[in-house]
Amino acid sequence: MNETFLEDTSMTTITDEFMQQMLSTSKNYCIVILKAGPHKNDDGVEKIIWEHGRRNFALRADGVLSIVCPISDGSNVSGVSIFNAHIEEVKKIMDEDPGVKAGVFIYEIHACRSFPGDCLPK
Repeated sequence: MNETFLEDTSMTTITDEFMQQMLSTSKNYCIVILKAGPHKNDDGVEKIIWEHGRRNFALRADGVLSIVCPISDGSNVSGVSIFNAHIEEVKKIMDEDPGVKAGVFIYEIHACRSFPGDCLPK
């Protein structure tokens, strides 16, 4: 297999040493992919989604939910979140979510690693 990589000279040069140093600082997190559930179009769903959002704000304020990204592109994916917790804890949190309990949402959890302090640009 012959692959050609174009070198972009405008990008910052990253050394092997820098990569090793950064990789040693990574930490475990959990990504949740929230999807539309079987009751996503039921009457009164707006109130359930509102309370789901309120709970997300509380989880953010408590430092458990680091990043939350609602998705409204018309796909089956409703949101993506990164939790600062272990899979078992995130499963308990998600199982108690009002939207999940009502069947408005279903979810997947994936263990991941990232770098503490990373954030979305302002």
